[in-house]
Amino acid sequence: MGTTVKDDYINGSDLLLNVGGKAIGHCTTHTTTFNSDTKERAVKPVASASKTSGLWKGKGVTGLSIQIKADGLRVYTESENGFQEVAPSWGKGQSIEVQAFHRGEDNAPYLKGKFIIASLEEVAPAQDDSTYSITLDNDGEPDVYPGKETSGTAASASSSSQS
Repeated sequence: MGTTVKDDYINGSDLLLNVGGKAIGHCTTHTTTFNSDTKERAVKPVASASKTSGLWKGKGVTGLSIQIKADGLRVYTESENGFQEVAPSWGKGQSIEVQAFHRGEDNAPYLKGKFIIASLEEVAPAQDDSTYSITLDNDGEPDVYPGKETSGTAASASSSSQS
């Protein structure tokens, strides 16, 4: 494989998932879903508005959540986190630290926080590769996620609004 060009399409193999301190081993795919809980508001239009303006509803966000799903191959000599390694965390019902990052940039994740193992599934078909799937749901507000203000961002935003 050649070197990754940073001004080209992102190769899915360059986006990695770290669960409980180690990468998901022999991962074949992972999907990160950023969810918004919304509430619709129907408001009576002002008297001067047309009848059809009352057909449109406003929406507001009432909650945010993140779900990550990953699939991988079961391997006898797993050196990273596979089914066998993460199953005890599911059995204890404890949150685990999760990070999503670009290959070679594990010190700068684009997603980081505590997640619960919502499901862990093993598939073992006859005469074929055994696989596993894991579903992770955020446990509280993550430390890092797209759009999260850092203390530096919040400070600079408040100082520029006071100018």
